[in-house]
Order: sequence, then structure tokens, then C-alpha cells
Amino acid sequence: MICAHLADAGSPEPQSTAGCQDCLAAGLHDWVHLRECLTCGRVGCCDSSPRKHATAHFHDTGHPVIRSAESGEQWRWCYVDGMFA
Repeated sequence: MICAHLADAGSPEPQSTAGCQDCLAAGLHDWVHLRECLTCGRVGCCDSSPRKHATAHFHDTGHPVIRSAESGEQWRWCYVDGMFA
């Protein structure tokens, strides 16, 4: 089964490829992995990172799907349905 959010997810250009946008704005560079929002392209840090900005972005905006922004990784995740694709 695939959720509608994953099926409808876009592929926007990332807003930043230098790192987590929120961490960089705060002068921090201690993220673990990067995630890209597939609604708006915002790049945030993963839940293994101290500030979990990708998940915070979901809670702030309701944008449901992220993808890994790590080289060699191809997965996507829907926050709403808790599913990978």
C-alpha cells in the first residue's frame, strides 16, 4: 500500500544544499543527516540531529513528505501516514 501523500509528492528544487537551513541560520553545523521537504524544497536536519528541523518543519507547515538529501539515498517518508517509499 502507498499513501496518497507519497503518490502526489513533488520534486521541488532544494532551497539549500549547504546544510540544514535552520541550523545554518543559527550558526550551527552539528546536524547528522539532511532531509528535503517535497512540497517546498526546504532542507532540514533529521531526527538523529539535536534540533530535528525537518520534523519541526512538518509540524509548522503540514507539508507531509520528505526525502533523504543524502548522496546515494533514494527513500521518501510521509509524516502523516508513517510510511516509506
